[in-house]
Amino acid sequence: MPKGHIEHANLTVSDPQRSAELLEQLCDWQVRWRGPASMDGWSLHVGDDSSYIALYSGHFGSREKDAPRFRKGQPLNHVGLVVDDLAAAEAVVIEAGLEPFGHDDYEPGRRFYFFDWDGIEFELVCYE
Repeated sequence: MPKGHIEHANLTVSDPQRSAELLEQLCDWQVRWRGPASMDGWSLHVGDDSSYIALYSGHFGSREKDAPRFRKGQPLNHVGLVVDDLAAAEAVVIEAGLEPFGHDDYEPGRRFYFFDWDGIEFELVCYE
């Protein structure tokens, strides 16, 4: 039977650099690659040696509200990220001007959620 793991997820965002900076602070990740992408877009890959999140924006990083967006990801519920310090991660989210919600503590870990600037929901979970 094949074995696998998630190598990356690709999210359309209005400002890839801003989103990358948040993920760098939350997860101690680095930008692995940046450059032109499909549909006259721009993409940043932020992560670690084994996985990453691709942050895509149309029109080479345009922040325009009417910039083309991929619609195929609308059923996405949230992106879950594991952190080793939930309180420190929450401070990063608040400092970014975003609002944590849905705090809970049940097996297998403690967690909270937040929406980024583009309405993408993230779950941050700590298993310690």
